[in-house]
Amino acid sequence: MAIDGSANNGRPLQWHSASLSELGYVRSVNEDAYLDGREQSLWVVADGMGGHSFGDEASQTIVDQLTDFKRSTDMADSIADIETRLKQANTICRDKAQGQVMGSTVVALYVHEPYCFFLWAGDSRIYRLRDNKLEQMTEDHSYVQELVTLGEIRREDMEKHPSSNIITRAIGVHDELQLEHQHTAVEPGDRYLICSDGLFKDVTHDEIAERLALTTVEESVRQLVDLSLERGGRDNTTAIVVQAEIP
Repeated sequence: MAIDGSANNGRPLQWHSASLSELGYVRSVNEDAYLDGREQSLWVVADGMGGHSFGDEASQTIVDQLTDFKRSTDMADSIADIETRLKQANTICRDKAQGQVMGSTVVALYVHEPYCFFLWAGDSRIYRLRDNKLEQMTEDHSYVQELVTLGEIRREDMEKHPSSNIITRAIGVHDELQLEHQHTAVEPGDRYLICSDGLFKDVTHDEIAERLALTTVEESVRQLVDLSLERGGRDNTTAIVVQAEIP
């Protein structure tokens, strides 16, 4: 399915996307949830916090709050609406938890040409492939990311660190939700990957780049998730691949 729009310098764009979520071979419940909202130019991945109660319910609550989102002609209004819905998901999770933890990461890609906006809390990620160069567009809210920032460990050692599962922000954990925002200009040919940590913890940066460059978004998402499963499928794995094209 394609969404028509206008890109930089008035050039028309079409947006294509494909999505996939797999349980894996170890977990008994898929605590990931996602929204492939192509009609509203909104794509979301939520990863329920493993080891806590209600992880699957927390991630689904996030998606439920965003399912009926309708993009506005005003860019700021659309972003504010997404933020409000995520804060409402945070409140619902806090209320339902009743003293327990009902938490989930969230990462969202919203397109309002000529820009892409990234909103997130936790360690689910967005990558961009542009001119065959892969770039991570979000920075994890995690203990190991803080160690990298302090220069105490190398970035390439993050996934192997024994505390790699400790996140510092998430929906449902604190009364007040702290979202991070970034944005970038869109260019024709840009391809984005939105994914849970079940993918990037088992697939290297170069492997992501190679598979993200495949001919279609459907091929890319299938091969990325399949490679994660081949590596053991130790976690739930969810991926959405989004492409900007000139018709």
